[in-house]
Amino acid sequence: MHLPPRGGGPNAHASRRLALARLFGVSAALIVPASALAHAVAEGDKGYIQEISGVNLISFAYLGAKHMVTGYDHLLFLAGVIFFLYRMKDIGLYVSLFALGHSTTMLLGVYLNVGINSYLIDAIIGLSVVYKALDNMGAFQRWFGFQPNTKAATLIFGLFHGFGLSTKIIEYDISPDGLVPNLLAFNVGVEIGQLLALAAILIAMGFWRRTDGFWRHAYTANVVMMTAGFVLVGYQLTGFAVS
Repeated sequence: MHLPPRGGGPNAHASRRLALARLFGVSAALIVPASALAHAVAEGDKGYIQEISGVNLISFAYLGAKHMVTGYDHLLFLAGVIFFLYRMKDIGLYVSLFALGHSTTMLLGVYLNVGINSYLIDAIIGLSVVYKALDNMGAFQRWFGFQPNTKAATLIFGLFHGFGLSTKIIEYDISPDGLVPNLLAFNVGVEIGQLLALAAILIAMGFWRRTDGFWRHAYTANVVMMTAGFVLVGYQLTGFAVS
């Protein structure tokens, strides 16, 4: 589902501009200062993981959940995916495709020790946010006359999000003793965190959709989401260039 063509008189345009300014200000305050923390490993967590060995299911599940609920790039993409989904059947399908993608590459990436430059993979994750915002705005149909397969795109970008996770887990330098069960526990934690974040997003979206302002400001919200994605891409590419 996409946004209808924008319309309205001067008052509607002024309302959109005001809402855009407010939302962009909030986005900048939340995203730009936190950009240095994208997929970051807290020093305390990193030190703890490096010191322990053996099977530590609860610890790794906690870290997985913590990573997901604080991973704003993952959450932005997830919010974009469900932005126009109303039926739980559809939400479950798309979230499952995303989970399948990031679980597969996260587990295989760590187990096979396949890492990708963290700046580049995070830039791709930022692009996934840009893509989803543009898709929600119907930009691909207007610009190119075709609609990308949204299910395939969700799965494919999920694979890249998983590589973002695996790249940071590799940086944990975790002990090979108990690696497989610990990785599975981490993945379970990621899914728990994703469900918690999804529940919060759905509750907020549910209240918003009941208001008269939802359709008036949905376009603006996706513009802000797209802007946030470009900020992430720019930050990560700058980091890659100077690193």
